[in-house]
Amino acid sequence: MDYEVVIGLEVHAQLLTDSKVFCGCSTQFGAAPNTQTCPICLGMPGVLPVLNRKALEFIIRMGLATHCEITPFSRFARKNYFYPDLPKGYQISQYELPICSNGYVDIELEDGGSKRVGIIRIHLEEDAGKSIHDEAIAGEETLVDLNRCGVPLIEIVSQPDLRSPAEAYAYLSRLKQLVTYLDICDGNMEEGSLRCDANVSIRPVGREAFGVKTELKNMNSFRNVERALKFEIERQKAVLNAGGQIFQETLLWDASAGEARAMRSKEEAHDYRYFPEPDLVPLELSREEVERIRKTLPELPLQKRNRFVKEYRIPEYDAAVLTTTKELAAYYEAVTASCRNFKLVSNWVMGEILRVLREDKIDISRFPVPPEELADLLNLIENGTISNNMAKTVFEEMCRSGAKAQEIVAQKGLAQVNDSAEIEAVVREVLAGLPDQIEKYRNGKEKLFGFFVGQVMKATRGKANPKIVNEELRKQLNNA
Repeated sequence: MDYEVVIGLEVHAQLLTDSKVFCGCSTQFGAAPNTQTCPICLGMPGVLPVLNRKALEFIIRMGLATHCEITPFSRFARKNYFYPDLPKGYQISQYELPICSNGYVDIELEDGGSKRVGIIRIHLEEDAGKSIHDEAIAGEETLVDLNRCGVPLIEIVSQPDLRSPAEAYAYLSRLKQLVTYLDICDGNMEEGSLRCDANVSIRPVGREAFGVKTELKNMNSFRNVERALKFEIERQKAVLNAGGQIFQETLLWDASAGEARAMRSKEEAHDYRYFPEPDLVPLELSREEVERIRKTLPELPLQKRNRFVKEYRIPEYDAAVLTTTKELAAYYEAVTASCRNFKLVSNWVMGEILRVLREDKIDISRFPVPPEELADLLNLIENGTISNNMAKTVFEEMCRSGAKAQEIVAQKGLAQVNDSAEIEAVVREVLAGLPDQIEKYRNGKEKLFGFFVGQVMKATRGKANPKIVNEELRKQLNNA
């Protein structure tokens, strides 16, 4: 039987506030266990939470960026459940009145098209602590670190609009791009500041009713989200094709084993016994406050991409790659301030620079060549001082030693030979030693022309101007 996949994602993004959502404790990552807590985030009797204004502003920024309705009246709720790393026995979240609802984001598909993915809600809540089951650390026991209790999160709940693991990957990538452009989350899945739970089901093609869904947890990278979804989709297909039944349950993804294992039967909302948080007053947001925050929004990815196409006259593909992150886009623009060949800059950023970032596993903030120095290198290509191929050699040395382009060219004698008379003499000398190849070329084997170019470039140690070399070769080869 042919099945259609139905996926919805619940994405938690940790907000980049200095303090927690309802108290003044630090949110710094990596502190010693249980050193960033206080009576409020530990839920001691008699304490009162106070909402972090910056966290409220951050969720509104995300709501506006995803075309959500910003609710003028919302309130917090207690989500009750017992777990060792939840000292209060409940989590302050939102239930029937979230701050943001009915939004969407557009994603690019593998076939070059696009798709609109609906967002049901974005709400603000506090994080729970962390249970540590690692035998190397805890032995046979479970340790609890409560530093994360009370850290502000937004939960972004999508409509079940995704139809493949690839679409889920693209959607998650777009959300990460948005939260980092907005400076509200660093998007680091490995440190837990961006986390994703996936609801997945399958149904026979043509059927409107959804199948029974399962929830996937414990996916700490975009690639693991895609892998886990592929695994669960194939598992559900196998069960149904064998005449079995899918049960609603929560599954934990084991990346090392490449499989998902049942954790518990899936809770429904009523199992949490939501009720209004009595210690926090409802939120009333004025239209003026929302508009004030709207005016603080930065240039978002799609806006920046469209501007790059118009302002720098580069292809849409280039603009999409260059605006993948705000930092990469800023680097590109900084280079263009000193090198006006915008397409040349684009080619180098997308080619050589992204290659180095991939190989060294770093981001652009740690790239060793400042934008103004890359511009100096590209200007040497523009004015004919060095060839594009020679520039790659200079670039490698710049990355390795930190030296400037002009210094490297001068020290290593890499300046391009542009003297027509000098190149003419080299071409004549090279051709004098290749009478058989010349005869074959003149008899129709024109592919040998590239061989002649290579021999001349070898004779000049790659320094001859390729354009002049080509012109001189054609001139001499076409003369008897």
